[in-house]
Amino acid sequence: MIGTAKLSQRSRLVDAANASLNATWCLRASLRPSLDADGLLDELEAATGLHDFGDPWFRKPLGRLTEALREEASLNNLGLFAAVGQLRKVLKDRLFMQAILADRPAIARRSLKSPVFVVGPMRSGTTRLHRLLAADERFSHMRSFETINPVPKPDFRPGEQPDRRWIVARLAMGAVHAFNPSTAVIHPSGPFEPEEELGLLVRSLWGMKHEAQWHVPSYGRWAETQDATPAYRTMAMLLRLIGWARAEDDARPWVLKTPQHMLDLPALLEVFPDARIVFTHREPRAVVGSSCSLVWNQMIIHSDRVDPAAVGTEWLRKTELQISRMRAARASIPSHRRIDVRFDDMERDWHRVMRDIYRFLDMDIAPALPAMSAYMARSNRKLDRRAHRYSLEAFGLNPHEVSERFESYIGAFDLSQAAPTPRAKHGKAPPLPQPVNVTECDRPEPARLAAGRR
Repeated sequence: MIGTAKLSQRSRLVDAANASLNATWCLRASLRPSLDADGLLDELEAATGLHDFGDPWFRKPLGRLTEALREEASLNNLGLFAAVGQLRKVLKDRLFMQAILADRPAIARRSLKSPVFVVGPMRSGTTRLHRLLAADERFSHMRSFETINPVPKPDFRPGEQPDRRWIVARLAMGAVHAFNPSTAVIHPSGPFEPEEELGLLVRSLWGMKHEAQWHVPSYGRWAETQDATPAYRTMAMLLRLIGWARAEDDARPWVLKTPQHMLDLPALLEVFPDARIVFTHREPRAVVGSSCSLVWNQMIIHSDRVDPAAVGTEWLRKTELQISRMRAARASIPSHRRIDVRFDDMERDWHRVMRDIYRFLDMDIAPALPAMSAYMARSNRKLDRRAHRYSLEAFGLNPHEVSERFESYIGAFDLSQAAPTPRAKHGKAPPLPQPVNVTECDRPEPARLAAGRR
């Protein structure tokens, strides 16, 4: 039997929302939303008067995803309402993006030269490393509201009117945290915080975000067989549009990250041929356990029938796939364009690791150190508060068997001593590693990054 004592629970607000939506639909105060791809496209065209959705490739993942949502996801009322709302937003953003590009073709010529990508498995320290780099004002970075709401209205004029997209993003983030407060512990953020670009890939109905939010295995298996290059081309265009909306100089290189890149490195390198890549590596038991917890806490908002054992089985498989594809693609990347970083080394001495990264980037770290140090100081003050706790056993997984599945990866990157335990305060490592069957946790992230509002 799978123990559930360590599985967090959603807020009762989810049950209240389910009941309220059911009453609304039964009383015909509004129509029950439909997960019909063609119907959604027609609805958005009629509502906006726009008809160009851009590269039609997105229709394939859209069709697969809506089918999986209908047949596999076991959505509750709130899940159905949220899923249709998210799809409508994505499709509207595609229409608005094309309208803006048609009116301002110079956006497509903006530079995306020499971006830096942080690439690692889910829960391997990519957020911390990304936020450290984002503290350096010589880089551009995504902000949370831009990944949630990346496209302004077609009549938007940079610098001539306030950009209020962050308000919608704050409301959306607040709703998710209210429905399950654990999500704020696992990945705390705010509308202006540095964030990953997964939301840009979602604009092509692409990415693991869907699999981490809904039980859609047929969509996930199908996506694993597809060439993601069209989704990455759209992501690149959205980055150009975001820079334009900020009225930002395009000479600054972007610093970007999302674990989705582990699966899609060939597509990333095709679209960003001069990318420099920082690979992160963490002991796999912690990666798998933390990933399962993240998925569980998102899925239980949208469905009343989430099986922790199924979550464990799937995200063990998905982590294996991420790592195997990363290793295969990494071997083809010239050594001067990649560097490897271990989670455990960052725990012990982040200064040294960041200096190594800046030597790799051929940049002086000195101008960025004050903001980086401020970020880490806030993070250290929060080590004893709101830690993300999880265990493999809660998802039906045996820690020893998980380690055996990743033996080659552990050996290749010397991860055997990187025990999946919390870091001690002030950067001191624990005197002895804890047993592998204890409840594990991730270091919490700070609530706000000093450079986040630029």
